[in-house]
Amino acid sequence: MYSNLEELTQHIVFHYFAEISAIPRGSGNEQAISDYLVRFAQERNLKVIQDETLNVIIKKAATTGYESAPTVIIQGHMDIVCEKNQDTTHDFDKDPLQLRIIGDMLYATDTTLGADNGIAVAYALALLDSTDIPHPSLEVVITTEEETTMNGAIAVDASHFTGKIFINLDSEEDGKLLVSSAGGVHVTQVLPIIWAQASKDEVAYRIRIRGLKGGHSGISINKERGNSTKLLGRVLHDLSTEFPYSIQQISGGLKSNAIPREAEAIVWIQSNDVNNIQERIEQWEQTFKNELRMTDPGVSIGFEKIKSNSTAVFAEDTKQKAITALLLIPHGVQAMSMGIAGLVESSTNLGVVSTTDSAIHFENEIRSSIKSAKANMVTQAKTLADMLGCEVLIDADYPEWPYHPDSQVKKLFEQTYREKYGKEIDVIAVHAGIECGVFIEKIPGLDAVSLGPDMFHVHTPDEHVSIPSTINNWEYFIYTLGKMKVD
Repeated sequence: MYSNLEELTQHIVFHYFAEISAIPRGSGNEQAISDYLVRFAQERNLKVIQDETLNVIIKKAATTGYESAPTVIIQGHMDIVCEKNQDTTHDFDKDPLQLRIIGDMLYATDTTLGADNGIAVAYALALLDSTDIPHPSLEVVITTEEETTMNGAIAVDASHFTGKIFINLDSEEDGKLLVSSAGGVHVTQVLPIIWAQASKDEVAYRIRIRGLKGGHSGISINKERGNSTKLLGRVLHDLSTEFPYSIQQISGGLKSNAIPREAEAIVWIQSNDVNNIQERIEQWEQTFKNELRMTDPGVSIGFEKIKSNSTAVFAEDTKQKAITALLLIPHGVQAMSMGIAGLVESSTNLGVVSTTDSAIHFENEIRSSIKSAKANMVTQAKTLADMLGCEVLIDADYPEWPYHPDSQVKKLFEQTYREKYGKEIDVIAVHAGIECGVFIEKIPGLDAVSLGPDMFHVHTPDEHVSIPSTINNWEYFIYTLGKMKVD
């Protein structure tokens, strides 16, 4: 369809996607992209608001004939998940993404693509820049920190909006209309470290688990993919039952809302145990390959001698508590919905484990479409933390988006899909966190849907988006806006 980027970027949507792909915009690093959006609006004499959280609201008047149509709020987020392959030198703080086309898919190179949610931003910019697309009065809001805390959406001042129709562009399946999502909360258990010194007969080795697919902790949590931190916990526990060794560091995962693909521990072991531990680790690799043969056949465990600049290691009590935490912090689906077939109701993801000078941090993303179930999982996390002597930090608590079967905007999108394609659109709910729930709490009477093109392996370096689906979804989106004219 498109053989090269130069040809692809002739399409207005991909023109803007390529532009923003040159701007670093990881969560918490949104100043440059936020300023870009403000300049974009100013250059087109559009009303623009940039708040203290760097959210940007851009307003555009209705086109001729649509002055009486209800105002539409269009929403996406400007930040992306910054995941890369371990051997790449890409710097997300300053380097542009390197886009490439494979078949009819668009990828970055060894990094996340940022189609989540750069496609929404590109759609919005293409619409705001247009002079020939009919539409009602628009209030476009692009938020910050969606991928980490949703603090951008939480901080938005609802008084800036007059619209009651809300179109979120943060979905990842073409031909599907999203009408409900889970709420979530970020919970970190912080285990204080008591330090000791490695004995003179111990040498430093790295145990590294790699080769897992990972994925979005909402979208992919039911695919039974391996969690590298949980696998590492099993290995460390098994070794502790037979071999005396010390742990210097544990780390795994990069984002709490991404299933961790890699994890490692730096351990100090006695020289005469090296061969036996090597053999045990090889056995574990075969165990994991068997367990994960359908989901993560590429899983591997490395075991290599390293030079360490320090001989500080966890005291035995800290070591045992750390291993216990890795084993007992839940991961995966906790409950399935009894109301919507195939929908995950509740889950938890041990997404990041990190070691500092003073503590080990275990970061969890808890999700549920039931408020009380989410609260119960937080209680369980607190109870385990109390048993292990951990401090608990709770943030990024965002609400669920309830399903409303009588939604008028849902009915409109169903009607226009039927008109355009001659078939019914698939109306779905999702276990991911969508900002619609935050805005529905802020704006009484808000009627919301979410849509987007086909995306694959989001939150991983293999993230890619379908080019024809992106164009098809854009055409469906603007076709529906065109049907909002009031006679």
